[in-house]
Amino acid sequence: MNVLVTLNSNYLSQLVVMLTSLIKSNPRIHFFVYIAHTSLTRQDFAFIDQYVNTSICTIVDIKISTDMFSDAPITRRYPKEMYYRILAAHYLPKHLDRILYLDPDVVVINSLNKLYHIDLRENFFAAASDVYKPLEKLNKVRLKMPKSSTYVNSGVMILNLTLLRQQQNILEVFDYINMYKNRFIFPDQDVINGLYFSRTLVISPKIFNLSEVYCFIHNLHPKNKDCKIDLDWIRRHTVIIHYCGKNKPWKENYKGILGVFYKNFEHLAQDKYAINKEPSEISYFERGQLQ
Repeated sequence: MNVLVTLNSNYLSQLVVMLTSLIKSNPRIHFFVYIAHTSLTRQDFAFIDQYVNTSICTIVDIKISTDMFSDAPITRRYPKEMYYRILAAHYLPKHLDRILYLDPDVVVINSLNKLYHIDLRENFFAAASDVYKPLEKLNKVRLKMPKSSTYVNSGVMILNLTLLRQQQNILEVFDYINMYKNRFIFPDQDVINGLYFSRTLVISPKIFNLSEVYCFIHNLHPKNKDCKIDLDWIRRHTVIIHYCGKNKPWKENYKGILGVFYKNFEHLAQDKYAINKEPSEISYFERGQLQ
């Protein structure tokens, strides 16, 4: 199973928690985790390797050349990293037909098989809807999306690499960014929605991209009084939990019910680190990266 992650060293500790959850929740799958970056060091990858059983999870270093997107419109607010998800098909190995993109601030708590093998048909992406309806309406107006379309969260996506290589127009992406960049709030997510709303298969956020906001809104609605989302339901049904926004379980002011899942995998990762640690190695946990 192919997984794509894009990040810098600020999210290494969250990444190893995510990788721990990925492996523990899918014990019979061999993962190929492609890490796309511009600045990670050998020491960073050595740190990651401490948490990975390489017999079931292969880490692949994808260093993006500074020249790769030399023609792309960039600014201080919109750096080149914003293209790593949108244009992944153009730098990942050609033999890959699809890949699961995951933000490093997610945990996987059940099998990924159903999501990974979903029938994409003629779609470029599969992603879950953003759940706050008033904001979704604003996003669609802002990006001139049709009323019937759905604004999705790009933190969890299946990418149809074969179709993207065949049909995606890179210049169209650059032109769209130049045209709408003053309207962007979530740059790469906005591009995926504004440009590819008709080529995105919408999947359930409750199952594949569950957030605290979704839980709160769902449980608050009167029509859901007899079917509220609780921890037992989540353990049985949800596949991916996403700690999006500013409310993060590794921060002291975290509020919500989903932090227990992150803490569980964080403890598993730290236990493995404590067993494998050498005195000379840098501990990102001990540095306070999770604080």
